[in-house]
Amino acid sequence: MTTETGQLPFREETAEVWGGKLTLRVKVAGAGPALLYLHGAMGLVWDPFLSRLAENHTVYAPEFPGTSPADVDAVHTIDQLSDIVLAYEELVRTLVADGPLVVVGHDFGGMLGAELAAHFPVLADRLVLIAPLGLWREDAPVASLAAAAQSEVPGLLFHDPAGAVAQAALAFPADPEAAVEAAAGMVWALGSTGKYLWPIPDRGLGARLHRVRARTLIVWGREDRLVAASYADDFAGLIETSEVAIIDGSGHLPQAERFKETVARIEEFLR
Repeated sequence: MTTETGQLPFREETAEVWGGKLTLRVKVAGAGPALLYLHGAMGLVWDPFLSRLAENHTVYAPEFPGTSPADVDAVHTIDQLSDIVLAYEELVRTLVADGPLVVVGHDFGGMLGAELAAHFPVLADRLVLIAPLGLWREDAPVASLAAAAQSEVPGLLFHDPAGAVAQAALAFPADPEAAVEAAAGMVWALGSTGKYLWPIPDRGLGARLHRVRARTLIVWGREDRLVAASYADDFAGLIETSEVAIIDGSGHLPQAERFKETVARIEEFLR
């Protein structure tokens, strides 16, 4: 199956992990060195950012268990975050032959990418964390999309919630039935990822980050109101091989709101 979304077509594959008990659906595109993309809490959308990454890499973008419309009950297969990390390592071994691997994760996917790199220090040679979850400070509590009112979500995600980028990203389908399905899918995706995150988004990641050996780029929007940009320094202080890129004029999704600046910084790092 080939689908055209964004700039480049992707194909869809499946991979069985966890002793055959869990089937993960993976979108794949591009050619070149392998890149594992781990999406945020709201689910996977194949957007221009992923198409751009696929210009220089073979991008593997798995849908987190429960976020695939075809298998919403997959979230019930595994209960522990540590086991999810193991299942994703199995996925990498299933998809990627020997060779360098880049891991790029955003939001919840950034936390998962950091966990993978900490549990398996030789799994990736480059790691890009975009506004990752996983740490907690009482003076800068992380907001919850699942608990936010619908009217609050744009302001949590975007520096300019009234801008064209935000409006396009958050628009629901014009068809009322499709809009209801999209809204329900977003809520279920937040619940599926939130199962391994909340009630407190700190499952001990900070104690493990010293194990990361991959060269790491930590990207944050300066005006992020979901997870404060001050967390970038916290991650950098715990990952020895890291550097920080703060993107001005951006909220929680710099890869969308400041596409050119964010892509330029990531591509420079990956070169």
